[in-house]
Amino acid sequence: MGQEIILSLQGMTKRYPGVVANHDICLDIRKGEVHTLVGENGAGKSTLIKCLSGAVIPDEGKIIWKGQEYSAMNPRLSRDLGIRIVYQELCLVDSLTVAENICLGEKKGNVVDYHYYNEVAKAAFERMGVSLDPEKYVGDLTTAQQQLVEIAKAISRGVELLILDEPTAPLTVEEIEGLFKVMSKLKADGVTMIYISHRMDEIFRVSDRITVLRDGESVKTLNMADTSRSELISYMVGRQLTENFPERTFQSAEKMLEVEHVYGMGDCDVSLYVKKGEIVGLAGLLGAGRTELARMIYGADPMQKGVVKLEGKKLCIKSPADGIAAGIGLIPEDRKHQGVLLSFGIDWNTSISCVKKLSRFGIMMFDQIAEVAQKYVNKLRIAAPSIKVKVESLSGGNQQKVVLAKTLATESKLLIFDEPTRGIDVGAKQEIYQLMADVVNEGKSILLISSDMEELLGMSDRIYVLAEGRIVGCLEKEEISQIKIMSLISEAMERS
Repeated sequence: MGQEIILSLQGMTKRYPGVVANHDICLDIRKGEVHTLVGENGAGKSTLIKCLSGAVIPDEGKIIWKGQEYSAMNPRLSRDLGIRIVYQELCLVDSLTVAENICLGEKKGNVVDYHYYNEVAKAAFERMGVSLDPEKYVGDLTTAQQQLVEIAKAISRGVELLILDEPTAPLTVEEIEGLFKVMSKLKADGVTMIYISHRMDEIFRVSDRITVLRDGESVKTLNMADTSRSELISYMVGRQLTENFPERTFQSAEKMLEVEHVYGMGDCDVSLYVKKGEIVGLAGLLGAGRTELARMIYGADPMQKGVVKLEGKKLCIKSPADGIAAGIGLIPEDRKHQGVLLSFGIDWNTSISCVKKLSRFGIMMFDQIAEVAQKYVNKLRIAAPSIKVKVESLSGGNQQKVVLAKTLATESKLLIFDEPTRGIDVGAKQEIYQLMADVVNEGKSILLISSDMEELLGMSDRIYVLAEGRIVGCLEKEEISQIKIMSLISEAMERS
């Protein structure tokens, strides 16, 4: 790989009221490399790439692209130069075909040329080494396939620098492998990439070089071959930090949750239990029925038949309000649509699920609302200038922390964590793991759904494995391994 600098950022600074998002960032990107940006949530990664896309105008600094100096980008200029970004939140039109999404905004004459659109899409997929029907509607695709459409849209228009923002967050292990193959093929074709991720194994697998951002500043650029996980983490958080899972002390034979022969939302005859002080994991591929089961237990989706008990008491839960009242809390998988009210402040989001507790004679007690919100802002290290700030202005990881705060504020006996650390940096992960340990040490219980296999194995006392809506195995602590989990899933799918 050559040493030619395709992009140089010098003194990049961006200020918002009450916070400096980027401060004097200097960064060189070499042609043909995969350069990874890492850092805790709020470190300034998103703001920096938005400056490159033209969505954000920096207050100071300059962007040098292939020797040409710019004080700022705009969306059209960025596109014309060949800079493309695939954001974590995909931007596609479900009601249009794959080809129409890839060619969206293009015009060839006065008539829509669907044949031309299809040929453009086919050429992009051929370059990526994937097979996808250009005439299929995007709304019918999996998340992984939609992500491939976003990448195809980028490379169909002459990409030179491709920026991937948390691309693997919603993907299964198999889908991640597919994405890495596409990245490898693009790299071989000379495409330069900036990669953003919190997952250590991915970072060390795909990166040529790594730049650490902390508190809006560039701390260090490292050659991947010359660094280690512990060194990288220490630069990210500014202190030594291990990725060990916290020890837990509480033990009980008493059952907190019992699920007996539950049917609904594609799940069939599901039975499981969670003891007090226990973290029980749900393992399975995307679509295995884990989230569907969690939502039925909580009351977000209807249950066709079956019994759910909490502390031995049979429940009749028909809505999330019933679930909360019974002592069940849910941290949902989709934070933007199900977890938070984006246009409201942290204070309102934290208190919304326990509004009765924070009211007297129907009147909100604003001092107590502020006290509860500030408690969890401090406890979860939510990076925000004020509890009044709107959640939509926070980074994805901090939005996830607000969801955690809202659920923890209900003081539920059973907490269902559905992908709790998705989009969360390594330092914050450790804090959330410790928080989960603190919860179960108080005698509460957790049902954990996670696509992060290391997290699932490290935090679970017992794991139920699901495939196609059915439980296909249960592994005790001493039996748990990734090989056993994948073997149970594979055997179940072969039988079906």
